[in-house]
Amino acid sequence: MTLTGWLQILVYCGIVVLLVKPLGGYMYRVFNGDRTFLSPVLGPIERGLYRVSGTSEREEQHWTAYAAGIMFFSLASFLALYALQRLQGVLPYNPAGMPAVEQNLAFNTAVSFVTNTNWQNYGGESTMSYLVQMAGLTVQNFMSAAVGVAIAVALIRGFARHSVKSIGNFWVDMTRCTLYILLPLSIVLTLVYVWLGMPQTLGPYVDATTLEGAKQTIALGPVASQVAIKMLGTNGGGFFNANAAHPFENPDAISNLIQMVTIFALGASLTNVFGRMVGNQRQGWAILATMGVLFIAGVAICYWAEASGNPLVHALGIDGGNMEGKESRFGIALSALFAVITTAASCGAVNAMHDSFTAIGGFIPMINMQLGEVIVGGVGAGFYGIIMFIVVAVFVAGLMVGRTPEYLGKKIEAKEVKMAMLAILCLPLAMLTFTAIAVVLPSAVASMANGGPHGFSEVLYAYTSAAANNGSAFGGLSGNTPWYNITLGVTMWMGRFFVIIPALAIAGSLATKKTVPASAGTFPTDGPLFVGLLVGVILIVVGLTFFPALAIGPIVEHLAMIHGQTF
Repeated sequence: MTLTGWLQILVYCGIVVLLVKPLGGYMYRVFNGDRTFLSPVLGPIERGLYRVSGTSEREEQHWTAYAAGIMFFSLASFLALYALQRLQGVLPYNPAGMPAVEQNLAFNTAVSFVTNTNWQNYGGESTMSYLVQMAGLTVQNFMSAAVGVAIAVALIRGFARHSVKSIGNFWVDMTRCTLYILLPLSIVLTLVYVWLGMPQTLGPYVDATTLEGAKQTIALGPVASQVAIKMLGTNGGGFFNANAAHPFENPDAISNLIQMVTIFALGASLTNVFGRMVGNQRQGWAILATMGVLFIAGVAICYWAEASGNPLVHALGIDGGNMEGKESRFGIALSALFAVITTAASCGAVNAMHDSFTAIGGFIPMINMQLGEVIVGGVGAGFYGIIMFIVVAVFVAGLMVGRTPEYLGKKIEAKEVKMAMLAILCLPLAMLTFTAIAVVLPSAVASMANGGPHGFSEVLYAYTSAAANNGSAFGGLSGNTPWYNITLGVTMWMGRFFVIIPALAIAGSLATKKTVPASAGTFPTDGPLFVGLLVGVILIVVGLTFFPALAIGPIVEHLAMIHGQTF
């Protein structure tokens, strides 16, 4: 590890923290229906969309109606994206003549982008036409991100309101998120990326002649616009197979910094939105501090592991850190930082190959996802993910002092705790069950490029990534098979909707409750003590759930590397 590397990490963290309050304030005004500087331009468009869709900003929904809107919208999005892929061969804007996407792969990809996972069992430049990339994948990058933010805002209203039955209007929240937040920021980012050298064209692929005289086809397309929302919406799906390691998706250190900042920007700022809506910004800072503690710990361990290098390589007389699978443009520090950011934020974009990290270096991205999207997480998903653990934490605190748990003046009762535990436990259920089957099923084992603990880690990482709606992968696993396309698709659905429904149920339940005034016995939830309790609860719950699987995979692999053993 170097001083320069740590300075780069600290600069990144400082930029994110500086963005939290202004961006959070703007988002608060948007979802509160207040006038913003974009209202004169976007206000008429917003009201026109409501008239066309038959809703109104004054029309509120019960949590069940809110959830039904999400489910029907997601189903319609899935069917539309699946149809686009299957009809790709006869649709326009297909200069490379891509054929229809195979049905199992089309199913996996449609589920992936609708659930904000963006797991890719294909190479974008060799599988998807311009039309599918733009009208299918990029549209879902906006929609799936807007759905996540809408759910977070609905959950916040559950804490902020009292004695009511409504938690907002899904269609209004999604429209406002797209119009006032995602679209304007994406336009600005697209222009910046084009200025930095990213392609943005509908022209055909370019044929070039190499220095050796060979012919090379250079893939182009509307790259900058997809990268903008890919990072801002924590989607992660790359236009190119190499994702953010490709020079057309990530030309230089400036674009790399911008992409890392935009991955965290909205998710971190939602903590400030929460503080403003509940009338106590210290509550939001406490949640952000919890995320920050877990994030910095992950960065430190991952950076240390990659900078320390591979003992097996050192035994050959080659010193230095682990540069396998990393871009020399970014080096070890920025590769480790990007890996932790993208898995902490449920983004899934990569500027280095996680499969080539050391055992402990790859362990951190994996456990980030197994925490359940609580370190910033996907836009919106990270916030409602950590709220589930907050419910458990205040329940534990209530047990220790012998009184009914409270949070922000709301009594946390059996219903909320049950819903929170359902949301928390559904992720390991999906991750571990499918992993256990895959490592003994011959057709699934055939997709593993490595044996031993690393091969096991490849499979565990795949289902972890799918259930956490992340989308990054250990590239040694060949996932484009019927088994993995279908089971990973099912896992993505579980990871998205088995968390969303309990979260909205908690929001609906809390909104109906009266606010209880704080007393001398109320546990303070805006200080270091609560941050420590919450970090401890998260680590204990996740550690007890996943330790046996992690011990089989990355931990055994690390011990084997130390003792000079290979598999």
